[in-house]
Amino acid sequence: MAAFARCLPLLLAAVLLGMFVWGGNQPEAAGLIPPPWDKLAHLAWFAVLAGLLRLGLGAAWTPAVAAFCLGVGLWDEWRQLSLPGRMAGWDDLLADVCGIALGIWLAGRGFGARRSAPH
Repeated sequence: MAAFARCLPLLLAAVLLGMFVWGGNQPEAAGLIPPPWDKLAHLAWFAVLAGLLRLGLGAAWTPAVAAFCLGVGLWDEWRQLSLPGRMAGWDDLLADVCGIALGIWLAGRGFGARRSAPH
């Protein structure tokens, strides 16, 4: 059961990343979420990704999770430079970083973890 509890978040993170890569390259993605709500979308998406990875990999992997998620955010901003109708921005990257920190913090606080019953 413990293996399933670690594999499920990683599977969900992989699906989320696949949807992100595929969906972000679609022309319809440009302007889908208007400012300033797009920053909330960045924050939420990266919080979910970082939280899932942190839950699946464990506390020892927290620096790697943060670095990987930051790399995804940097890559996303870089690829937007060549996509019609899309713009790269430091404000988006800042929202990504805030989401990464929030997701790791929530996962570290036990979000999704089993709690033992009081004795």
